[in-house]
Amino acid sequence: MLEGKTAIVTGSTSGIGLGIATAFAAQGTNLVINGFGNRDQIEDIRSGLEKAHGVKVVYHGADMSKGAEIADLIAGTERDFGHIDILVNNAGIQFVSPIEDFPIDKWDAIIAINLSASFHAIRAAFPGMKARKFGRIINIASAHALVASPFKSAYVAAKHGIAGLVKTVALEGAEFGITANAICPGYVDTPLVRAQIPDTARARGISEEAVISDVMLAGQAIKEFVQIDQVAALAVYLASEQAKTITGAMLPIDGGWTAR
Repeated sequence: MLEGKTAIVTGSTSGIGLGIATAFAAQGTNLVINGFGNRDQIEDIRSGLEKAHGVKVVYHGADMSKGAEIADLIAGTERDFGHIDILVNNAGIQFVSPIEDFPIDKWDAIIAINLSASFHAIRAAFPGMKARKFGRIINIASAHALVASPFKSAYVAAKHGIAGLVKTVALEGAEFGITANAICPGYVDTPLVRAQIPDTARARGISEEAVISDVMLAGQAIKEFVQIDQVAALAVYLASEQAKTITGAMLPIDGGWTAR
């Protein structure tokens, strides 16, 4: 379905991003992966995707908090592959704290990586997509792009910002065959989510088990974590020809959390 296309997936050395990269590779899509981690482990991921799926996979270590490095990621992909068909903005970080205690440096970092990085990447990729009259821009947002939770002021603000960015880009890209959408998962069982549990327990004064049952899954009608492969499957669909009239959408995959 996506054979021969080129995709960038940021934050793709683990978690949701790696799941999305793997799903695209299985469709025959060439890839640029990105993220932090052990160099040898990243090389194992890169070469493993190539060998398993017969596609070309390149790693770029851009720090997604730095606009110049993001611009180099886009330019390098266009140089190596000739074009960018699919841009998946997935990189993200989290920190949990009451707002009066929220560290300013954490606020700045979360806004930079969870919101500004998407702007920088889209800004750099958009001219090439417009020239070719094709592009699929997919942001991995969160149910927190649609609703709020306590103690996550920076994350919620960034994800709500993604909603506005996606809608604006969808309107600007519509006449050029470019779609822009956001996937809004509920709680997915990833390292990022697991890392929130101790901080949330401290912030709320409850046990870690209670965080899972009474906080994370409390609002979801389906009392299960969202699975990475479910998010990845939706990303593949949004990149396909069948989804060419879906744009500007915030698509929940959240067990019914935002239906309330």
